[in-house]
Amino acid sequence: MKLRSAVFLILIIAVVGALVYIGLFGISIGIYKVDPLQEQINLGLDLTGGAYVVYEADNPEGVDNLAEKIQGTMTVFRNRLDAKGFTEATIARQGDDRIRVEVPFNSENGTGADPQLISEVLGKAAVLEFRGPDDVVILSGDDVVSAKAILSEGQPVVAFELSNEGTSAFGVATAKFIGQNIGIYVDGIMISNPVVKTVINTGSGQIEGSFTSEEAVDLAIQIESGALPLKIHEIEQRSISATLGVDALSKSIMAGAIGIAILFLFMLVYYRVPGFVADLALLIYMFIMLILLAGISSIQLTLPGIAGIILSIGMAVDANVIIFERFKEELRLGKTLRTSLSSGYHKAVRTILDANITTIIASIVLMIFGKGVIKSFAYTLTIGIVVSMFTALFVTRWLLRLFMGLGIKNKALYGAGRVEE
Repeated sequence: MKLRSAVFLILIIAVVGALVYIGLFGISIGIYKVDPLQEQINLGLDLTGGAYVVYEADNPEGVDNLAEKIQGTMTVFRNRLDAKGFTEATIARQGDDRIRVEVPFNSENGTGADPQLISEVLGKAAVLEFRGPDDVVILSGDDVVSAKAILSEGQPVVAFELSNEGTSAFGVATAKFIGQNIGIYVDGIMISNPVVKTVINTGSGQIEGSFTSEEAVDLAIQIESGALPLKIHEIEQRSISATLGVDALSKSIMAGAIGIAILFLFMLVYYRVPGFVADLALLIYMFIMLILLAGISSIQLTLPGIAGIILSIGMAVDANVIIFERFKEELRLGKTLRTSLSSGYHKAVRTILDANITTIIASIVLMIFGKGVIKSFAYTLTIGIVVSMFTALFVTRWLLRLFMGLGIKNKALYGAGRVEE
C-alpha cells in the first residue's frame, strides 16, 4: 500500500512538473516541436498593441431589419480587412447599433496600428456588382432590391429581386450568357460565381449551389449589404502602442507570479501536507487553464481576463481552505484520517458549490450582456471557476488519499496530535 502510494505520488509530481515546464517553455525533440502555451493564446488589443474603431448606424430606429444590416456590414468589413492583409482583425457587434473593429499590430509592417488606415479601409459604402464572363458590369447594388435565403425543393438557395432597370439589363445578360458564369462581387471580391441556366427576365431569380443553410444566409446578407449598405458613422478611434501592451502583460505576469509564489509558501507552511497537496493541485489547475485558453480560439486574453484568472485562483485556494479547516475540525473530534477527510469534504462541498455557482451566474450575465474586455473577464472567470472546482473537489481529495497511503499519521502534519488509521 505504502509502496504503491509512493510510486503514484512520484509519478504524479514528475508528470505535473514536466507538463508545467512544457506549457511554460515548450519543448523540441528532433523534428517535433511544442510551442509554449502562452504563445498559442490569442491576446487582446490591450496586450498586443494596435488600434480600434467604433462605428454607429445612422438613425437606427428608422432602419428595417437592423440586425441583418449590421451583420451584412460586418461581413463586408471582414472581406475588406482580409483583402488588406488584416486577417487577425476582430469585428464584433457592440450593443444594438454599433460595430467595433480591432486590428492588432501587423507583424510585418506595423500598419495595423494606424486607426486612420482602418477608417480609410472601412469607411466607404459597399459596392456590389454582377459581372459577365467578359468582366463587364451587368448590375450594380442599386439594381438589387432584396436577397434572401430560402428553401427550394428542400435545398438552401438565395432568392433575389431586381429593380425595373435591373430586370431589363439582367434579362439581356442571362440570354447572352446561358451556360456561362456571372460573377457576384462585393468591393471587387468575388463572393459567388453561379452558372446561368435559364433566361431571367421576370425581375426575380435564384442562386443555386451546394449551399448549407448558413452559407446561403451569408451569401444573401453579402448581396443585400452591397445593395442596401447600412449608413454608419465613426464615433471613436484609438491606438494602443505595442510597448504599452507588452509592458502591461509582463507586469501582470510578474505580479501574478509573485502572488502565486507567496500563496504557495503560505499554504505549505500553514497547512503542511494538505498545503503541499493544494499547491500541486493548483499547478494542475494552471496547466488546464493554459490548455483551454490556447485551445479555445474564440477567447482573447486581455488584462481584465488575466484579472479573472487570478480571481479564480483565489477562489480555488478558498475552496481548499474551507476543506482543510473542516478536515482539521473532524480530526480534533478524534476521527481517523480517512473518516475525517470524507466527513470534511462532505461538509465543505455545499459551501463551496454555493459560493462558486453564484459567481458563475454573475459571470454568465456578464458574458451575455457585457461587451469587449468585459466578456474576456467573464470567460476566463467562468472557465477558471469550473476548473478550480474540479481540482479542489476531486484532484485535491485524491492526492490527500495517496499521502495517507504513505502511512503519515502524525496529527501535527494535518492538525495536531497523533491519530490511528
